[in-house]
Amino acid sequence: MEKNMILIVDDAEINRKILKVIFEEQYQILEAADGEEAMALLDTNKDQIAVMFLDLIMPNKSGLDVLDYMKAKKYIKYIPVIMITGEATAESDEKAYEYGVSDIIYKPFAPKVVMRRTKNIIELFEYRANLESQLEERTKELIESNRKIKRNNEFLIGALSSVVEFRSLESMEHIRRIKCFTRIMLEHLNQFSSNYHFSEEQMNLIVDASALHDIGKIAIPDSIMLKKDKLTKEEEKELEKHTIYGCDLLENFKQEDDDEFYRYCYEICRYHHERDDGKGYPDGLKGEEIPIWAQVVSLVDCFDSLVSGQVYKVPFAVDEAMRVIREGRYGVFSKEMLDCMEVAKSELFHAAELELSYAD
Repeated sequence: MEKNMILIVDDAEINRKILKVIFEEQYQILEAADGEEAMALLDTNKDQIAVMFLDLIMPNKSGLDVLDYMKAKKYIKYIPVIMITGEATAESDEKAYEYGVSDIIYKPFAPKVVMRRTKNIIELFEYRANLESQLEERTKELIESNRKIKRNNEFLIGALSSVVEFRSLESMEHIRRIKCFTRIMLEHLNQFSSNYHFSEEQMNLIVDASALHDIGKIAIPDSIMLKKDKLTKEEEKELEKHTIYGCDLLENFKQEDDDEFYRYCYEICRYHHERDDGKGYPDGLKGEEIPIWAQVVSLVDCFDSLVSGQVYKVPFAVDEAMRVIREGRYGVFSKEMLDCMEVAKSELFHAAELELSYAD
């Protein structure tokens, strides 16, 4: 909507007439003799007022009262105000600018100067409004673009995870449990460890990346993946390479604008079988050399394999699974990870119960 009105607020009629003469050829002029009239006119014509001239000293409601009202109604954001006053003091000028006044013009008026300064202010507000509109539109586009990227990522993750689960003959629920347990551990690390603080966005990315921890199993031969008997040492070594094969596969899906997500995927995929004492694979990392997100997925992967019966035909109870993990029977985990697991014990227990009952 085109803004074609100017509101002049002054208790002195002569001042209103002078300003009216300056602008009446270009704008429809609204007049108010006090603050109360001004507020009523603002409410009725707020979307059409291009600028408002406002006297500081008036009966009933002063100019500052009107500015208070405009701030409360948020009119001050899109209606520029030019304060008109015959009493110029540093204190009153400072207060006016603090209230959001765009300019101050002193009486008596110099018509050409008033015209020029008013035009500049109107153009400045229009330019700012256009920028804000463009920014708002661009923000909406970016949000929608990010939503599409997230949906595409979720589809890709789901598709790749399904292939992994199908080839390794594991339950389709395994990935969901890994994601659930990973989130629980990250939330508890946030709460109880002073060493880490993951934002909600970071946690979402890490949780999504955890779903691809075994993507490299796609490249393992069927003769190994589908073998029911115990694997030979050579076959075990080949199976361990799924951590490296997975990283090679991820490289093919890397996008220029997802470096953070790619990093989580890569490091979880490669390092989720590393152990705190350096006796894991493929690189023999130890301690803090192992990224914390890979440590988290490593532990919950081990936990899930026990409570869901992937290691033995009879699943472990949660307490028993935690006990054997603490004992290091499936590799050594850091004290920080074990302490976090203990603190998260109740939530892990309930999540395991819920997820496993769902799978049944």
